[in-house]
Amino acid sequence: MGVVVALGVIYVAYALGRLLVHGVHAGELSAVWFDAVLVAGVGVGLLYGGHWIVRDGIDPAFYTSIAGRCLGGFVGMAGLLAIYHYNPATSISTPEQSAPVLTALSSAAGFGIGLHRARANELQRTKERLEASNERFEQFAYAISHDLRQPLRTVTSYLQLIERRSGDDLDERDRELFEQTLDGADRMREMIDGLLEYTQIDATDVSHELVDCEALFEDVVADLDVSIRESGAELTVESLPEVRGDRNHLRLLFQNLLENAIKYTDDGPPRIRVESERIDGAWRISVSDDGIGVAPDTTDKIFELFRRGHRQAEFDGTGLGLALCDRIATRHDGDIWVESELGEGSTFHVTLPSATDQLALGPVNTN
Repeated sequence: MGVVVALGVIYVAYALGRLLVHGVHAGELSAVWFDAVLVAGVGVGLLYGGHWIVRDGIDPAFYTSIAGRCLGGFVGMAGLLAIYHYNPATSISTPEQSAPVLTALSSAAGFGIGLHRARANELQRTKERLEASNERFEQFAYAISHDLRQPLRTVTSYLQLIERRSGDDLDERDRELFEQTLDGADRMREMIDGLLEYTQIDATDVSHELVDCEALFEDVVADLDVSIRESGAELTVESLPEVRGDRNHLRLLFQNLLENAIKYTDDGPPRIRVESERIDGAWRISVSDDGIGVAPDTTDKIFELFRRGHRQAEFDGTGLGLALCDRIATRHDGDIWVESELGEGSTFHVTLPSATDQLALGPVNTN
């Protein structure tokens, strides 16, 4: 950034010299102060900018481009002024006043353009790195989870076979160890299945078809009929809208939310309410329960991979369900969050594009 700093020094020195010369010899300090202050301001700005860029952490690969645009602004304006000055028809009457001001402003403009382009290029690089990193993670997670399924089935099958063959030869302690091992294998299988579902959310395109949420919830309730009957859950579903999205993904999202509302309950049958509200061109669908709730300091963390709001010993789970919901909502240009207090129940809110929102997501697929 030496060129930028050098130009800054030149402009500041010029401005100070001009003030001193006119103030001492001509008594015209008030007539030139505006031009001098303007040039000095640009010089100070370039001096600060040249030092600030180095400290700000901008990739040094962009230094040459920034300095080149700054110097290019100076050279370009100087050349333009020279052409006008030496053209008899358009000569400049006071080049000693006009040239410093215009070249200073052009240098500042070049510096600003160069800095803007550098920032834009850095953001693009960061975006590309993040996309590549996410893609590698998804490929890795899919490969690992897919390749682990068969060995896990083999281990589980052999454990069950050994348990059956041993029969009464196993004492109580051995049986307890076998049960703990099989439970651990089952939890691992659930985690692998959940991880596969998570990676497949990004692996498939969102269809943005027209989805009737009332009909979708009826299907989800039918899928969870056994759990609802066993828990004695009281489920109230108000009028729900049509939205645009991937039916399979949204079905998975609402199924996870209803399963959690049924599972994370205290004594007595859970009471669950599903309702919707139109907000800023989108629909907010809310799933409320009177369960055990979530601590306020964990309401953001529970949407992360493998993060749970409660200990494994209290409730079974993999810590993937809400991460799936978050990813599905994001893929639909929506959002998901929770309002909750421990012992006071929870309300999960999901925003989804309206069926009439034609601009954001393209044409509706009604097939």
